[in-house]
Amino acid sequence: MRTARTLLLAMLALTLVLAGCGRATPTTVPVASTLEPSATPEQAAPAAPTDAPQPTDAPEPTEVPPLAANVTEGALAAYVEGMDCFPEKTTIEHAVGFTVAYHDTYKVVTVPEAWVGIERPYTYVLYQRGTPAPEGFADATLIAVPIERVISMSTSYLAQLDLLGVVDTLVGADSIAYASTSSVVARAEAGEIIEVGYGSDVNVEQVIDLDPSIVLTYGLGNEWDSHPKLLEAGVTTVLSAEAREADPLARAEWIKFIALFYNREALANELFEAIGERYQGLVDLAAEVEDRPTVFLNAPWGDTWYMAGGQSYVAFLLNAAGADYLWSDDTSPDTLYLDFETVYDQALEADYWLHTSTWSTLDEALAMDERFADFAAFQSGQVYNNNLRTNPSGGNDYWESGVINPDLLLADLIRIFHPELLPDHELVYYQQLAPLSQE
Repeated sequence: MRTARTLLLAMLALTLVLAGCGRATPTTVPVASTLEPSATPEQAAPAAPTDAPQPTDAPEPTEVPPLAANVTEGALAAYVEGMDCFPEKTTIEHAVGFTVAYHDTYKVVTVPEAWVGIERPYTYVLYQRGTPAPEGFADATLIAVPIERVISMSTSYLAQLDLLGVVDTLVGADSIAYASTSSVVARAEAGEIIEVGYGSDVNVEQVIDLDPSIVLTYGLGNEWDSHPKLLEAGVTTVLSAEAREADPLARAEWIKFIALFYNREALANELFEAIGERYQGLVDLAAEVEDRPTVFLNAPWGDTWYMAGGQSYVAFLLNAAGADYLWSDDTSPDTLYLDFETVYDQALEADYWLHTSTWSTLDEALAMDERFADFAAFQSGQVYNNNLRTNPSGGNDYWESGVINPDLLLADLIRIFHPELLPDHELVYYQQLAPLSQE
């Protein structure tokens, strides 16, 4: 009896020591079952309330990694839905001939009036390589960007391709003989640029063989256009309308249009901002001149004297340079078709005569028509042509790099009309016609 009682008390003491010390109960000693029955569900203590969210079966939202810059080479490495593929965007400040609207994976570029009188816009949907082509654009041209191969149907695009650093994508051109941009000429001499022909005489088979991402061209709305044949053959063709911009800054801003196809908006923005600052500085310089000399333009061809309209590109430049263009009251941005007598009567006493056909000397002018000697500008020798940078084939860089350098064009004109404002400026695109020979 003593032994049994002693054993019972020892077990009870061991149990109390273990419970009181808060130690884990050894798995070999089922204390709870020794002392009392297990608690039933009704007797179990309720769980402590908590504000922590309860787990669900819904997947965690995918985080969209932001791009630091536009993809300018190849395709997007990894696409996640909702990603902004164009963190570097552009806005249009001066040009009125094109618009751009950005979306996550594509941008919609519209040229509302590629030439005078056209009744339909041209729309280009540029989607990032490596993302799905967008749907719902049945009337638009879909183009994966950045493009990799381009054919240029005008020299006016060449200097812009050079500035954007993408001349290596130029695989074809209407003609190389008229090109002045040195990087383009070098590629042509190396056999890396193929001529495809002009306008409606474009060699469509040659174009197809070159497999361009796009053919960059323009429209006149007549039988000289190349795009109808190219589009009919299924060639991706893009129409530029920069030549319709009257404001020189607006025309230069079309570098942003070309940049859209390469995802190089950031570079185009930087380039254009610098151009705009230089141009505006020159405008401000000439704005306060008191003496504004009178000017007329061009030379007759046959029985017609083709004069620039009062709201034309050249008229804008002349006004900004502090000159009075004799046809500035005209409201047309296009060419005026005048007879010799009309120009003779209005421009006989003008101070300056500019853009004189292909002439480089006054002798050449006089050989065409002796009546030119009656003009006051001819007699004073104030006759200038914009053909200083003409290559051996007759290509004039005024219409090539001059498009993207309106500040240099303006500086030339200010130097001609107001030399005291820019005494150290050397003419870039203009030259004064050599005086009459003494023979």
